[in-house]
Amino acid sequence: MFKDFFQLYQIGKDLGLTKKEIKDFSLFGNTKHPFLYSILLVLSIIAIGISIILGIYIERSTYASGSYYSTVKKNDFKLRK
Repeated sequence: MFKDFFQLYQIGKDLGLTKKEIKDFSLFGNTKHPFLYSILLVLSIIAIGISIILGIYIERSTYASGSYYSTVKKNDFKLRK
């Protein structure tokens, strides 16, 4: 990916473009609100990461399929008296 950006920069330099013009070819450089789209991209990546971490955490708290763990608790024995 970085190789492609470097190659794009070299092509822009060979064409005689300025750094600002080369930068306009970047991810959101030629849109109306590049800063807003960059922030939304970062926030969506963070949200996806948090959802993956929460999914792993929730999955660990349940028993694996086919396991024979008991769900009986100590309080259940106190109620039998």
